[in-house]
Amino acid sequence: MASGKFDGEGFFAAIDSVRIARDLNWKKVAEQAKVPASTLTRMSQGRKPDVDSLAALCDWSGLRVEDFTLGASKQRGPTESLAQLTAHLRADPKLSKEGAKALEALIKTAYQQFRKS
Repeated sequence: MASGKFDGEGFFAAIDSVRIARDLNWKKVAEQAKVPASTLTRMSQGRKPDVDSLAALCDWSGLRVEDFTLGASKQRGPTESLAQLTAHLRADPKLSKEGAKALEALIKTAYQQFRKS
């Protein structure tokens, strides 16, 4: 991904994770975020959202657009995504302590297996 480019695929994957965590279907996501369902369909096909839909989805999900653009994180320094995932899992009130630890172990194992050398 070139500098200044938006990672639409990564953003959609993150929106899907929020959807799953909140136990919603895509129709409810569209209603709650106040975006057309067709926008979500287009995003699932690899297209990027328009700026108004992007803003609405960020507001709804709590995601930050700068986390999906190359260059923004370089100014702050590298962020360890594995550490962020661990912190989020442990802070999730919907998960038991044991459940968070089990998910953390699964994610760490998968991360180590698939990370680039």
